[in-house]
Amino acid sequence: MVQRFQERKMMRPLHLKILSCMVGMIFPAALFASDQPAAMLYSHGTALLNGNTIARSSAVFSGDLIQTNNDSVANINATGSSVLVLNESLVQYEGSSLKLEHGGVAISTSKLLATRAGDVKVSPVATVWTEFEVRDVDGKVQIVARKGDLTISDDTGTTTLAQGQETTRDESQSQDDSQAKKGGKKKKKGAGPAAAAAPGAAGGVLNSPVALGIAGGIVLGGTAWVLSHGDDPVSPVKPNP
Repeated sequence: MVQRFQERKMMRPLHLKILSCMVGMIFPAALFASDQPAAMLYSHGTALLNGNTIARSSAVFSGDLIQTNNDSVANINATGSSVLVLNESLVQYEGSSLKLEHGGVAISTSKLLATRAGDVKVSPVATVWTEFEVRDVDGKVQIVARKGDLTISDDTGTTTLAQGQETTRDESQSQDDSQAKKGGKKKKKGAGPAAAAAPGAAGGVLNSPVALGIAGGIVLGGTAWVLSHGDDPVSPVKPNP
């Protein structure tokens, strides 16, 4: 009996060390993942998220690709921002910004949510409620300032587009200049449904509620294991006759 009591006493610190290591590895990663920008996606018609059809809604994380067909649109709702992804569009959500591959978006934001189309970047001038549209069609970026002023940056510099005005920019000014010198024509960018969205990275392995739930389950399971084995050694020991 004395020997078994001593073995229990020696094994208890080992249980606690294992649990401490599990907590130390899982919780920092989970907290880091929870800080990643996230939003909700709502589809109206058939929309794709990372190449997969979504029924009605889905969580969206930085790096996700959203694609609409010619008869569908989608809404991205985040804190302080709402984005309407127009039909026949391909957009990458990047948390504090959007990358417009082709098609168009209508943005309402108070969080300086910017949109990039090629080398052209469009962003609100100030952290006030701003509404604007950006379309990328055949290498031409069309920008409309519905409410609030916009800052437009590209290879030629940075300008301000006042509320109520609109403008058009080349998607890549440097490419246009290079082709002009060679006497060539700019190749049009394909924007049809045939350009299917390749599955994109949906963030790290802990960047989803499911992964966070699994991580929490591991810790809770480890705690239960320690409590249930607190009075027994890891390997069975035959009692002394």
